[in-house]
Amino acid sequence: MDDPVERLKDGFHKFKTEVYDKKPELFEPLKAGQAPKYVVFACSDSRVCPSVTLGLQPGEAFTVRNIAAMVPAYDKTKYTGIGSAIEYAVCALKVEVLVVIGHSCCGGIRALLSLQDGAPDNFHFVENWVKIGFPAKIKVKKDHASVPFDDQCSILEKEAVNLSLENLKTYPFVKEGLANGTLKLVGGHYNFVSGEFLTWDNKQPS
Repeated sequence: MDDPVERLKDGFHKFKTEVYDKKPELFEPLKAGQAPKYVVFACSDSRVCPSVTLGLQPGEAFTVRNIAAMVPAYDKTKYTGIGSAIEYAVCALKVEVLVVIGHSCCGGIRALLSLQDGAPDNFHFVENWVKIGFPAKIKVKKDHASVPFDDQCSILEKEAVNLSLENLKTYPFVKEGLANGTLKLVGGHYNFVSGEFLTWDNKQPS
């Protein structure tokens, strides 16, 4: 196996010579600041990098990645890392579109669906984090009780996106932008098994 640090250096060298040096019209303006159009909430899963899968160029998207692409509801005492990213993107960068993207075979969604009341946690943080999606899990369990677990996971991948879209509306600056027509909410799902990308405005029909 190649040295992991050298892999990073080689990767940057390739980027520098094949992209950065050849596109001054893209990178020169970015030296003065950023003006992205999108905020993209995506999973930390190594298979679903939104810049790669959506062809996003540097400067186009302010990106927030975490387990299962969860967006918690507004709370000034919890999850302030996510809250500060949303606030900065909306209030300082004046983004226009907030996109939440779920994906196939999501381990965070599977962990959420597998949670059992009273069972000990397997991780220090994961279970507590994915509980943000608990209302979506309850909905899927109720509406799709008869389908197999794997199919429930696939449904929950999208329903968790819907929940995150609803949670975004609890942020006062997002709510204001939606009311003024300066912000738009978009849901998305990337299926890397079939190579498909689905989007829907605000909330996917149930």
